[in-house]
Amino acid sequence: MNWKNKTILVTGGTGSFGKKFIEIVQAKHHPKKIIVYSRDELKQYQMRSNGFDQANMRYFIGNIRDLPRLRRAMEGVDIVVHSAALKQVPACEYNPMEAVKTNILGSSNVVDAALDAGVEKVLALSTDKAVNPVNLYGATKLSAEKLIVQSNAYAGGRKTRLSCTRYGNVVGSRGSVVPVFIRQREENNTLTVTDKRMTRFWLTLEQGAHFVTHAIEEMQGGEVFVPKIPSMRIMDLARAVSPHAEIKVIGIRPGEKLHETLISRDESRSTIELENMFVVQPVEAFWFGGEWEKLGQPVEDGFKYSSDKNKAWLDKDDIQNIIEPFEKAHEEGKLG
Repeated sequence: MNWKNKTILVTGGTGSFGKKFIEIVQAKHHPKKIIVYSRDELKQYQMRSNGFDQANMRYFIGNIRDLPRLRRAMEGVDIVVHSAALKQVPACEYNPMEAVKTNILGSSNVVDAALDAGVEKVLALSTDKAVNPVNLYGATKLSAEKLIVQSNAYAGGRKTRLSCTRYGNVVGSRGSVVPVFIRQREENNTLTVTDKRMTRFWLTLEQGAHFVTHAIEEMQGGEVFVPKIPSMRIMDLARAVSPHAEIKVIGIRPGEKLHETLISRDESRSTIELENMFVVQPVEAFWFGGEWEKLGQPVEDGFKYSSDKNKAWLDKDDIQNIIEPFEKAHEEGKLG
């Protein structure tokens, strides 16, 4: 794919992922134009003031709940990266209709605008919490996934194709537990952990952005791309931040799991394993090419990709590398 001829629109473009994705795409692919679509004028101003002011960049104030604005923003767009969402589990639990309006209805608006504008590719970001969801955030992201995948059928003879990526906790994104642990260490050296048995999938912002660019290049329409990423035990992270801290167990929050799953057993029947990722193919989709079997191997029936049964784990050195940028930011007074 020749990125230099492409116009890219990123919903939620001022977020942690959006900024890292744009940084990488600008440096590596030099696209024709990048449109940052987000609600917050302050974040857009800050983004422009921090090096994101290249001649090929445009900033659109807009909400994905606003279909007419999306339609206007997508005129002439080739690729849409849909990362806008309400993501905080407690906030979604307390404000359920707001989560539905943004994560489900907003995603529906992105689909409609992309189809109307003749966008070539739409790649939506999902989460491990969409698999067998136990909270509203996960349920809305599962709904958004299903909507994105099946909207390929709506495209009909249009050129638009839509797919998803699904991955775990992002180190360095807003809400990461690492800066919380560092602040607690400095305050009274008591770290709060919801459950000592907890495990999570982890990847960096840079890894997530690279994975999304790869998925855009390879997508046929309808896949859910899942990277092979390591797991981490929450107690290993806590001890890396402060080896001698007191650990206070506060109990699992509403809608929280002990372990996360990226591929369910039910999805194993349509999942192909490649060297660095899994591809969950749409089931019985007339518009889907289904060429992934030639590139990889079907997983065993009943396969489940969960954070507690993962083959890859972050060791002590890996965790220290994750913590290092946060420690540096803390020393410089930039931890936030």
